[in-house]
Amino acid sequence: MSKGNDIVVFISTRNSTCGECKQELGRRAWITLDRKRNALCLNCADLDHLVFLPSGDAALTRRSRKYSGLSAVVVKWSRARKRYERQGLLVEEEALERAEKECAVDDNARKLARARAAARRAELDLQYIRSFAGRVRQIYRFCPTGRERLIAEHACRKYSGRVGRSAATKALDEEAVRLAVTAHVRHAETNYDDLLLKGIERWEAREKVYPKVHRILDRWEHGESQD
Repeated sequence: MSKGNDIVVFISTRNSTCGECKQELGRRAWITLDRKRNALCLNCADLDHLVFLPSGDAALTRRSRKYSGLSAVVVKWSRARKRYERQGLLVEEEALERAEKECAVDDNARKLARARAAARRAELDLQYIRSFAGRVRQIYRFCPTGRERLIAEHACRKYSGRVGRSAATKALDEEAVRLAVTAHVRHAETNYDDLLLKGIERWEAREKVYPKVHRILDRWEHGESQD
C-alpha cells in the first residue's frame, strides 16, 4: 500500500495471513496492503530485499532514503494515541551503507553504525545462514562465488515476511530455497525495481523480467548454455 508517494509497511497487531501465498504470518508480522486491502507479506510484496533502518537519526534516514531507489515507511498502531506512528524505513542495503559512510564524520553517527552492526549480527542466525547458503550452492552449483551467502542473509532475517523464515525453508525445502534465489535474481540482476518505480504492476513487471530471470537461474543451476 502507498500513501502519497510512499510505500507503507505495517507492523500488524493481530494475526495475519498473506493474501497471495496464504502463509500464516502470526502477530506482529510486517505486511503491506494491496489495492483490495488484502495483507501481503514482504516477500509477495517484493520488499523482502530491503533492510530496516529504525527512526532516530534524521541525517542517516534522509541520506538513506535519498540513495535508495526503492524504500518503504514502516508504521505501527499506537493504542495510546489512536494513530499509526512511524517506526523507521525499509531501504536498499547499499543505500544505507553509503549513507552510513557519509555520516561517519560525525562521532555519534559512528556509534550508531556500530550499534546497528551489532544488532544486525545478533539478528542473523549464523548457523542457519550457513545451512541455507549451503543448500543454495547445492542446487545452484554455478552461481557466482559468495552469492549464496548474500542470498541466505537476505532470506533469513528474523522479522516476519522473509522467504527464509517460513517453516518450509527452515527445513531447507528445495522449492522455498528456489523462491529465495529467484527473488534475489529478480532484484539484483534485472531492472525489476525500476519498473516498479515507474508504476508498473508487480505481475506485469515480473512478466517483463521473467525471460532474463529464467536464463540466469538455468545458467546458475546447469552452467553455461551449450547452444
